[in-house]
Amino acid sequence: MSLKQAHLIDGRAIASELKRTLRDDVAALEAHGVRPGLATMLFEDDYPAEAYERRLRSLASDLGCRYVSETLPRQADEADALATVGKLGADPRINGILILRPLPPQISEAIVYEALDPLKDIEAVHPFNAGLLELGRPRFVPSTPAACFCCLDNYVTSSGRDPAHFYEGTNVVVVGRSANVGRPAVLMALARNATVMSCDEYTSARGKLHEYTERADVLIVAAGAPGLITGEHVSDGVIAIDVGINPVKDGSHTRLVGDLDFDSVREKAAAITPVPGGVGPITQVWLMKNTVFAARLQTLGAEWSAEVV
Repeated sequence: MSLKQAHLIDGRAIASELKRTLRDDVAALEAHGVRPGLATMLFEDDYPAEAYERRLRSLASDLGCRYVSETLPRQADEADALATVGKLGADPRINGILILRPLPPQISEAIVYEALDPLKDIEAVHPFNAGLLELGRPRFVPSTPAACFCCLDNYVTSSGRDPAHFYEGTNVVVVGRSANVGRPAVLMALARNATVMSCDEYTSARGKLHEYTERADVLIVAAGAPGLITGEHVSDGVIAIDVGINPVKDGSHTRLVGDLDFDSVREKAAAITPVPGGVGPITQVWLMKNTVFAARLQTLGAEWSAEVV
């Protein structure tokens, strides 16, 4: 497949459409006297997390939502992190809490996630919400895997196919098994009746990664390793979704690149997401979408609880 034939999935355009709908949702809440509030917790000196936090702050302001950010030093201990999560959980102005990864090694993700109020856990990392997702009854759909399938559904629809049937029996390979991206993406693919293969660093260490990625009809890569997947790792016609956000020094500037070697994979792909401008913009809007849903659920209760996000 030539370079010009690969379809570039425009995440910014998809996010813009979602954002228009979300404005209506925010306005509906305002009519009930409710202003959605998002809080983030991150650890300093982490370029991707800080860049993402700035974009969320701007988006929340644009939508008219409340926004609070808590930044902890990298040497903070687990008690500091738990105290911050507890403070945000107790704040009635905050409807959604996002813990930006990675956490420092001295802090357990599992313990911090379990401390979240499940009704404010907009990324579904609390055991209760993760369990609902596992059962196919999600309260919140995690924003990044949701953005991946939003990209896929958009491309499938634009190419004249029905997403409801496209995934059935399709080989979906997910590279990366993080609690907030890789694992939920596997569950979402299974829920669509896809044939799913999950790979991680151990697959790569045994030199077998390419054996699985070459089988992919749909490849979702969320490994946090720049240029991990090249054109040699994929088959012609693959739909490649790049979740990677990796800072790379370019002289005095820092730029973000994905986990795909974009140029070589694009030569073989039917469709591909760029970095930046692919999954990322949709993830941000979807996170706000989850925050708005959380605000509805917490303030208006059963009236809104049946809505699927």
